[in-house]
Amino acid sequence: MLFTLDTLPQAAGARLAVIGHPVAHSRSPAMHQPALDEEGRDCRYIALEVEPGEVAQAFRLMRELGFIGCNVTVPHKFDALEACDEIDEIARDFSAVNTVRFDADLTRGTNTDGYGFENAVAETLGLSLKDLSVLIVGAGGGAGSAIATHCARAGVRKLLLVNRTLSKIETLADRLRERHPALIVETLGSDAIGEITADLIVNTSSLGLHEDDPSPLPIAALKPHHAVFDTIYKPTALIRAAEEVGARHASGHLMLLHQGIAAYRYWFPGSHPETAMRRGLGLT
Repeated sequence: MLFTLDTLPQAAGARLAVIGHPVAHSRSPAMHQPALDEEGRDCRYIALEVEPGEVAQAFRLMRELGFIGCNVTVPHKFDALEACDEIDEIARDFSAVNTVRFDADLTRGTNTDGYGFENAVAETLGLSLKDLSVLIVGAGGGAGSAIATHCARAGVRKLLLVNRTLSKIETLADRLRERHPALIVETLGSDAIGEITADLIVNTSSLGLHEDDPSPLPIAALKPHHAVFDTIYKPTALIRAAEEVGARHASGHLMLLHQGIAAYRYWFPGSHPETAMRRGLGLT
């Protein structure tokens, strides 16, 4: 069941949520609830539709209702950063928050996207990020910025940041160049993509959430030697194209899993939710 801020007080037993717009497609409830049930935690994990500009209000309401925390998905990761009282080093470096914990004194935020991405790439594509050349489509969004920053921290050789609006990625590119002087960082508009020389192609844009969405980059640019990772966790035009040309490819369900494991442990330190979460996502 999907809740809104108006109906949230009616969500009996709800203590955790994923907030987004849209959020009905999220599989986070199906992933987190089995772990909560298996560990005997008396709380319910729900999907909460939050309109743009309402993140701070949502946090206040969840605190009032006794929520433990929440996950944050598009397009709220930047607003969540501003709405937290305290953020950790990772969220500060990523300039985005995807996981929030409502402690007694403060609303605290972190970001588990980078951790989830690196572990998913290793598990699905058998790749280590170190020394790779990585192209990130949709790098102007919260997930794209977080993944680009994590790639830089993980020691990739080169980053090509791609976005429809170049101004949204130039600041990110400048920041990465300043913090990682040895890293090659280039920016490109989505409509200017030609030959792709990167080892790993990553889609962090929203193209693919809807069934009829086109690929976020020209299909003709994909080659068999590419590895393709789409953060959207269902088949997309990009993944289908990668399959057709014989490129290694993976959807984002394992990124969802691994970032979810880290988020769960942020709320419940020392917990072991992975087996139940895999079962909830149908990965066992």
